[in-house]
Amino acid sequence: MNSYSEGVRKLRRAFKPRSLSLAVPISIIMDYQNLTLPQIYDEAEAVAGDAKALFGHLNAEQLNWKPAADSWSVAQCLDHLISINQEYYPVFDRILKGEYRKTFLHGMPFLPTIFGRLMVKTLSPDSQRKLKSPGAAKPSSSSIDPQIVDRFIAHQRETLAKMKSLGNSDPAGMIITSPFAGIVVYSLLDTFRLIVAHERRHFAQAQRVMETGGFPTVQTSQYRVR
Repeated sequence: MNSYSEGVRKLRRAFKPRSLSLAVPISIIMDYQNLTLPQIYDEAEAVAGDAKALFGHLNAEQLNWKPAADSWSVAQCLDHLISINQEYYPVFDRILKGEYRKTFLHGMPFLPTIFGRLMVKTLSPDSQRKLKSPGAAKPSSSSIDPQIVDRFIAHQRETLAKMKSLGNSDPAGMIITSPFAGIVVYSLLDTFRLIVAHERRHFAQAQRVMETGGFPTVQTSQYRVR
């Protein structure tokens, strides 16, 4: 294990959450724009574990509670992440089958790097920029069942498996087109970076929901950590 990954693990242990407000602060100090493949794999695995620790104890009422009519609930944050990540699956599968076709934009000097760094920075947890969710990735507006947490964890492990299967496909050199904007291109490596950065962004959003006044409490509910 490299020194960076070991340092992150030590910090996670040091900041093991005793309350919801302290949960997973390590995401804020991560440099998502420069994560290596092993670091991305570690972070994706940590996201699955943190989903259980942070949200696994919540009941249906808590998962679906919203601070305001135009705000998202914890369940909607998780549902959105599943939907948006799955938009990349057809791209991943075509690359694995050797069927992915490049466009002229893929060969434009510096363009994929510029778009990639911009997207990762914009989707990182510490970014203050608000973005409109793509139509294909908007969460369900109806009540979401409490199995959403387990579904997200299973989905995250599937996403990690796909990342690892693509690890030998030259992720830094393989350029893809964003499934949400045909003129936006970036590397497969930046795709992985923006996936974990975006997940941490919405985990932070979900935690803010849980810390909002009026969030439902259950006397018998215990906050559990890994």
